[in-house]
Amino acid sequence: MIKAFLFDLDGVIVETAIFHYQAWRQMANDLGFDISEQFNEGLKGISRMESLDLILKHGGIELSEDKKLELAAKKNENYLSLVSKMTPDDILPGITDFLKQIKQTDIKIGLGSVSKNAKMILKSVGLLQEFDTIIDGTKILRSKPDPEVFLKGAAELGFSPDECIVFEDAVAGVESGKRAGMKVVGIGKPEVLTKADIVLAGFEGLDLNVLLNQI
Repeated sequence: MIKAFLFDLDGVIVETAIFHYQAWRQMANDLGFDISEQFNEGLKGISRMESLDLILKHGGIELSEDKKLELAAKKNENYLSLVSKMTPDDILPGITDFLKQIKQTDIKIGLGSVSKNAKMILKSVGLLQEFDTIIDGTKILRSKPDPEVFLKGAAELGFSPDECIVFEDAVAGVESGKRAGMKVVGIGKPEVLTKADIVLAGFEGLDLNVLLNQI
């Protein structure tokens, strides 16, 4: 019996990857090199500082911890200035209708995101009140693919991992959900999210009962 759905934020509820990319790319450009959108795909689902380390390695640059913290803070300021302008129009197609379907059942809704800005983003797009629990980067010590974020979500809702389904668009997130002992619905391409139990292109037209029967 499924009792809870745990959603990732970026790429599942809203698409903020482009804002992350723009902010990271500006930082890289300021340091004298560039990063591609393809490179940025590899940053999905991992923490800010881990992303920074990967970008600096890509650029062949070594910096002190203090300088890295300074760059991460500046990147986040740029990112926040972009996402602060988000509205309900930025919610990905089909999500609002799917959440309404869930609300008509006893299934609880949780968020499992490594983003420290998750609540601000959900408030900007008008979805903050839809979640029964929010586990974000301020509540965890380890990034995905570690299962901590989803295990904490299940614990806060009072359910066991096998009573939860995770919705994820990133390889690291899918692995996180599986390592937590949960079923995982991938949002994206089957050839990329190979470890997911089922992969959907998106939420448009998705019927809750059909999904539960499939998984």
